[in-house]
Amino acid sequence: MAGVRLIVGLGNPGNDYAKTRHNAGFWFLDALAEAFQLRLGTDSKLLGEVAKGQIAGQPIILLRPHTFMNKSGLAVAAAQRYFRIEPEATLVAHDDLDLPPGSARLKFDGGHGGQNGLRDIILHLGHGRFHRLRLGIGHPGHKDHVTPWVLGRPGKEDQMLMQEAVGRAVQWTPACVAGDFELAMRQLHAAPP
Repeated sequence: MAGVRLIVGLGNPGNDYAKTRHNAGFWFLDALAEAFQLRLGTDSKLLGEVAKGQIAGQPIILLRPHTFMNKSGLAVAAAQRYFRIEPEATLVAHDDLDLPPGSARLKFDGGHGGQNGLRDIILHLGHGRFHRLRLGIGHPGHKDHVTPWVLGRPGKEDQMLMQEAVGRAVQWTPACVAGDFELAMRQLHAAPP
C-alpha cells in the first residue's frame, strides 16, 4: 500500500476547546508539526491551517481544519482535491471513545463509530477508505454523558496518558508515510495500555 501524503488532525477550533478530549487529533497534529519542524499557516481556500514539508524523505501535507468537528469533511475533501491526494493516502487522527486513554491504534477503512468528524468525512467522500489514527479518550460509562465528556478536559492522569499516546504515534508516523503500516501498527498496538 502506498504511503500517507495528507495527515489531518480533527478537533474544534478556538481556545475554549483546545484542551478538550475531542481535540486529541489537534494535539497529535501539533506534536507532529513540532517534531518535524513543519510550520502550519492559515489557508482560507482549504478551510484550515496547512503545512507542507517532508517526513521520512517523502512529501507530506498537514491539515488542521478550521471547521468545527461535525464539518471536518469540507476541509478534508477540499485538501484532497486541491493537492490531488487520494483518500487512501490520507491519515485522519481523531479521539476515540472506545479506547482507553493512552491507546493509539491505526486502522484503514470502516465506519465512523459515532465520531462526528469521521461521519462528515465519510459523507463527503462517499466511503471510508482512508487511514485513521484512533487516540483513546475513554468512555464516561453512559451514552447520556458522552457530549460533556468529549467536550470536557481530561484529568491530570488521563491527559498524561493521552500525551504519551500522541508521542508514540508521532514516533511511528514516518513508517506510515513510507507505507509500512504493518510496522507502525505492530509497534503502536504493542504499547500499553
